[in-house]
Amino acid sequence: MTIPLPEWALHEALWIGFPSDRSLWAEDLAPAQQEVVEFARAIHADGKGEAVWLVAADEAAATVARKLAPFSRVIHEPFGDVWLRDTGAIVTGSGRNRRAQGFVFNGWGGKYDLPGDDSIGERLSAEAGLAYAKADWILEGGAIDGDGSGSFITTEQCLLNPNRNPGLSYADIEQRLARDLGADRIVWLGQGLANDHTDGHVDNLARYVAAGRVAIPTAGRDDPNRAVYQDAAKRLAKAGLDVVTLPSPGLVERDGEMVPASYMNFVIGNATVVVPIYGAPLDEAAVDVVQAIFPDRRAIGLRADHLLIGGGSFHCISQQVPR
Repeated sequence: MTIPLPEWALHEALWIGFPSDRSLWAEDLAPAQQEVVEFARAIHADGKGEAVWLVAADEAAATVARKLAPFSRVIHEPFGDVWLRDTGAIVTGSGRNRRAQGFVFNGWGGKYDLPGDDSIGERLSAEAGLAYAKADWILEGGAIDGDGSGSFITTEQCLLNPNRNPGLSYADIEQRLARDLGADRIVWLGQGLANDHTDGHVDNLARYVAAGRVAIPTAGRDDPNRAVYQDAAKRLAKAGLDVVTLPSPGLVERDGEMVPASYMNFVIGNATVVVPIYGAPLDEAAVDVVQAIFPDRRAIGLRADHLLIGGGSFHCISQQVPR
């Protein structure tokens, strides 16, 4: 069993979902596409970063992607929506030992059943020449985060949710993570962010930034997720992990509804770390903290307003292929 490398290990490429379906994105389609292009450009970093593989669901979107992002490789493969962190395979190992591990996908507990999302991981793996295996249980990539040593963090809200794998216990989940991803330690956090349709994905809450070191948000009194962050900090400290804190954007609303905005949905590239920002007062401070955490990379804050309306941000739409 090969363990997934940590996200800060060098990448050959980054798969990035390109918004394609106007029936899903409506008037946000073109602005969301532009946000994705700016994200892809920052990751590519004029050739100093990794290759960018933009994945478009139809030829119309592929044509737009080729025009807006000539520095990228555009892959036309049908899918439901752009959230490749969850629908794509997790690539483990490196060099000749690389392989793609897939899982059953059920639309985040049956919320969004879209054609192609249950097979896009296998198709992208085949296109990249990666051997593929599919596990017999439900897991989304955004539900776990690892440091490359076999240690993972996750949330009870997601992995123990009866809408994913009813009847599975803590021990059952841990056994499956050990079998399929080489996990030898699982640190369980509690709830994820409020109004997150993923049922608490950890990549909006806590992220490994080095071996044994986890970044989480810290919040003011009026932050809707204050109690969630405090509980996560206590659990991580109890587990003996080093905790570093980022600001929280606080309450962020779109069209009068609270959305799960988080600076934790950053992407660690070869040359840059791209942080989603939202026009919140602490945007700049969050990017500064990320820069301090990753002094060997350039931290870049980019607006992700239209992607957020779709349900996620930069980490959610991407999946790395280790070098």
